[in-house]
Amino acid sequence: MIDIMRNDNNGEQILKIRMFGTFSMNYNGKPLVMKRLRRNNQFTNLMQAVLYYSEKGVGRDWLEDVVFEDRDVENRHNSLRVLIYKAIRKLRELGLPEGKYIYLENGLYRWTSEIRVEVDAIEFDRIYQRAKEAEDSGEKLDLYLQACYMYQGEFLADCAGVVWIGYESKRYRMIFQDIVCQAAMLLREREEWMRLEKLGRFAALAAPFSDWEELIMEAYMETGRFDDARRLYEETADYYQREQGIYPSVKMMQAIERLGNQMMYSYELLDTIQKKLMEEPDETVMGGYYCTFPVFQGIYQAVTRIMERGGQAVYLMLCTLVDGKGNPIQKEERLEGFSERLREAICRSVRHGDIVNQFGRGQYLVLLINTTRENCEVVQERINRNFNVGNQRVRVRYHVKCVECEF
Repeated sequence: MIDIMRNDNNGEQILKIRMFGTFSMNYNGKPLVMKRLRRNNQFTNLMQAVLYYSEKGVGRDWLEDVVFEDRDVENRHNSLRVLIYKAIRKLRELGLPEGKYIYLENGLYRWTSEIRVEVDAIEFDRIYQRAKEAEDSGEKLDLYLQACYMYQGEFLADCAGVVWIGYESKRYRMIFQDIVCQAAMLLREREEWMRLEKLGRFAALAAPFSDWEELIMEAYMETGRFDDARRLYEETADYYQREQGIYPSVKMMQAIERLGNQMMYSYELLDTIQKKLMEEPDETVMGGYYCTFPVFQGIYQAVTRIMERGGQAVYLMLCTLVDGKGNPIQKEERLEGFSERLREAICRSVRHGDIVNQFGRGQYLVLLINTTRENCEVVQERINRNFNVGNQRVRVRYHVKCVECEF
């Protein structure tokens, strides 16, 4: 977001630029939006580069590469001069005061000194450097948190394909990671768990799938909110697996183990505890027990122990969606619908005591309890019948393995 405001004290014009997240422009609180403005056009590329490097300027040849990219442009120098002329006229039409904002000096294009530029990303970097140099822990924490909350998303996220933007985006992402880690460490030393929870929530939104939920869980556990911690872990594990096909980090797994050790229910009667453990009745749920991977993993480990005593035969089945050539389906729009249909087919085809988990995109694990190899084939046939979509180009590939007792 670009805000141009006049300072009443000295009449100085300040151009405030926001580049974290999306790039947009505002003048005195009003959006500077042009008709048919595309995300990655020449005007946008020009403004991003010139404003970001306003302090030191940008080389003409480099700026031409950024603006014109791989296009075959005759007389690039002249074409760039024409583009800058049109950009200045466009900025005036949007409400900026009269002036020549961009000019060439000693081979470098610069932004006029008449309008001071403040870039949020550069200010973020400056505050980060001040935080690292600060000696007082309170000042250091305040600066780290100030910088942290400035990070409103990846640097120019809509233009990540541009080389220089991709480089800066990665650098800022690493800085943000260090800021969160340093701030979290200082908050732990102060035992400020509510602020740690707030930090974790912000970081998880600003940088998704980076396991910052572990900070929220830590705050929950330190303040005795064990039910909230367990619920957060289950929701996070399900979200990571559903959206990215991955699972939370080892730190999250370790946190859930610590959680189990810390939960104390000695003050409750056994029947009350049992009610907490029981599955909520749901008449609409039929067939196998569908669960997240951590739950599936725990059940698998328990079953291998039970086998030692009971001698039951248990089989692990992997079901994978494939195309007519036997290759895993890659297209997202096809995979999502077929994957949900396969889940329903599996749950309807297995017994009430069998366990089902979505292992990856278009893949499911099934733990078949107390059965035979022949019955596994019967289950496969039932899944195929229930999954049948009248499309021979999509089918299910199976791999089955007997579960061995590990003790």
